Amino acid sequence: MELVGIFTVFQTLCLSGLLVLIAFTWNKKRGQLPPGPTPLPFLGNLLQVSITETYQSFKKLKEKYGPVFTVYMGLRPVVVLCDADAVKEAFVGQADNFSGREEMPSFKKSIKGHGVSMANGERWRILRRFSLAVLQDFGMGKRSIEERIQEEAGYLMETLRKTNGAPTNITFFIRGTVSNVICSILFGSRFDYKDKQFLRLLELTREIFIEISTPWTQLFDMYYDIMQYFPGRHNRNYYMIEEIKDFMASRVKLKESCLDPSHPQDFIDCFLIKKQQDENNPNTEFNHKNLIAIIFDLFFAGTETVSFTLLYGILLLLKYPEVEARVHEEINQVIGTHRTPSVKDRVKMPYTNAVIHEIQRIIIFSSLGVPHKVIRETHFRGFLLPKGTKVLPLYSMAHRDPKNFRFPDTFYPQHFLDEQGGFKKNEALVPFGAGKRACLGEALAQMELFLYFTSILQSFSLRALVPPADIDITPEVFRHDKNPTTYEVCLVAR
Repeated sequence: MELVGIFTVFQTLCLSGLLVLIAFTWNKKRGQLPPGPTPLPFLGNLLQVSITETYQSFKKLKEKYGPVFTVYMGLRPVVVLCDADAVKEAFVGQADNFSGREEMPSFKKSIKGHGVSMANGERWRILRRFSLAVLQDFGMGKRSIEERIQEEAGYLMETLRKTNGAPTNITFFIRGTVSNVICSILFGSRFDYKDKQFLRLLELTREIFIEISTPWTQLFDMYYDIMQYFPGRHNRNYYMIEEIKDFMASRVKLKESCLDPSHPQDFIDCFLIKKQQDENNPNTEFNHKNLIAIIFDLFFAGTETVSFTLLYGILLLLKYPEVEARVHEEINQVIGTHRTPSVKDRVKMPYTNAVIHEIQRIIIFSSLGVPHKVIRETHFRGFLLPKGTKVLPLYSMAHRDPKNFRFPDTFYPQHFLDEQGGFKKNEALVPFGAGKRACLGEALAQMELFLYFTSILQSFSLRALVPPADIDITPEVFRHDKNPTTYEVCLVAR
């Protein structure tokens, strides 16, 4: 029996190798892909792209082949975009052609193309338009999103004051407060920081966020057609996502039982009302599966990206106390010590705004971006990309291009200041993506980042436990020993 199994695996490997050679030849004939290293049967370019040092591998390939090149991640070709010009030219200049989403295998089994982030075609267009409308015009006479963030920031300040300046790991507090903002929008209520169900949700989202960049998940994404049939760590994301979805389903059921169509309280209510309106339409996209998937999208992104940026930003301020001092000075001048920070303050605070943008520039969330695909045969920079070609934007690498940033690997807020000290926008910065697939919650995230940073630095001075020179700010994606966003800080009341 074991021999039969071994022979089956051997046959599968041989067939896969043959398929990749056929695909390589077929793509060369049908389309002219950008240059890149020649793939090996089955392995693709695994020898050139290390799954433990993916970012560094792509950086070397960029130096050899330029900002646009092709690699085989397993059995399929991937066109990689490494600078801001290429990203804008593709996702803005040919927005429709590059608007497809290449579904990530690590999410595929759970999400199955539902929702917004992993959807395509008419489903994606309908649900994205609806979600943007709800987020942009949320409230319908009730509290604005800014008021929700200000309220949650108030709870955070109250909690942080209780530390009395003692060394504290603020990771949980930051993740909890940020998550509560999106929970308020989705569910109409916030969670107590000690709520066990809430703690479990935060634990699951963090584990998924970390798992995405592990070698196991990268291998799974490369060889999904084979590895989906085998047990192993690559299945962890599926079980964690399913647990979160079960919680989301329970909240939807609760909301259905008390829905008042004339007084929607949150995102779920708005979706359920639309679902009722379309109940006689057999082709409606306003169904239970899409609702659960959208809630998961917004909850996951709304919890991890902003909280990670805040935590890394505070670490950078500990490393560069002179930057913190200048932000304190600007807060004193514009907001003062007692008034609650407001979004309208941002235009009067160019240095603080520049600091936040520089944090977004220098941070690296993952070795890989979220993949796109072309929805039709596409001419791009003299090349011909066949329909369905996977396209991978490396935003973090684009953000460290010396062509657009004077000190690409250094934390330098002056990248976003003009000679007079005013805020200067840089089109090369695209932290939320570009084009039709840009992040749904960009406006919300930018609002949160400003209000949380100003609230924290209005109330506290940051003190590190070690000299600034000894603080390690190496991006998480480059580290394999520990999480750099886990650290202790003393929050001294101002």
